[in-house]
Amino acid sequence: MNQNLFTYRIQTSGKQSLTNIDVYLEDALAKSGVKDGIMVVFCPHTTAAITINENADPDVQKDMNWGYTDTFPNKGSYHHVEGNSDAHIKSSLTGVSETLIVTEGRMLLGTWQSIYFWDYDGPRNRKFHVKIIAG
Repeated sequence: MNQNLFTYRIQTSGKQSLTNIDVYLEDALAKSGVKDGIMVVFCPHTTAAITINENADPDVQKDMNWGYTDTFPNKGSYHHVEGNSDAHIKSSLTGVSETLIVTEGRMLLGTWQSIYFWDYDGPRNRKFHVKIIAG
């Protein structure tokens, strides 16, 4: 039995999009009953990632998407036949997991921080896992 392991499914929008997943993480934390410990958020996809970034100004998300698209465009010269090599590169650079501190039943985040699922090859039905460890 995998106590405190939760799986959530989301539908992403657009070729490259950030989805705030704070509400899912808060749900997992409440269901776990853990007050102090660690939360690991994991993305089991090779063309998506998990990241922590600003939640106050939506222009930051636009700039992040633009920056990655400008830096790693979808080039016809890539060898991968699916045509999404740029998404694989972005996923590897961003990372597929984040580890968060849980204290007093809440995620320990900065004032402007949120957790995002960043899809680089959407729109798609995606999933992510949340493991909460007391301690």
